[in-house]
Amino acid sequence: MTELRIRAATADDLDAVLAFWKTAAEGASISDDRDGVERLVARDPEALILAEQDDRLVGTVIAGFDGWRCHLYRLAVHPERRRRGIGAALLAAAEERFVRLGGRRGDAMVLRRNETAHHAWRAAGYTPEEHWRRWVKPLTD
Repeated sequence: MTELRIRAATADDLDAVLAFWKTAAEGASISDDRDGVERLVARDPEALILAEQDDRLVGTVIAGFDGWRCHLYRLAVHPERRRRGIGAALLAAAEERFVRLGGRRGDAMVLRRNETAHHAWRAAGYTPEEHWRRWVKPLTD
């Protein structure tokens, strides 16, 4: 196996990322489509971070920073490549990005039912804040 390569996504990667999420990510969001991810990369070209190995996409994380808070989304590792440090490498890249931008705390969207992810996030030093509940409203039909 070749060395793991971490890099920011480009517009050329978006179809591969969307296909990857169908295999490696839990759940879906209203913005998990070509238009949504295209807007993300156009607005913040360093937010979507990819992990590649053997010329293959093996992991992703979105490290969004709005100037105030650091948000992590879509940490996903290919099922055949899990437990090999790929998620940790992606989180390290995201956290380094946040620190460079002046961020002070990262938060992650993690599905309640995804117990495997809970273990990974705890191992990376994250803890759930049970007193918070996410409230959402779709803005389009």
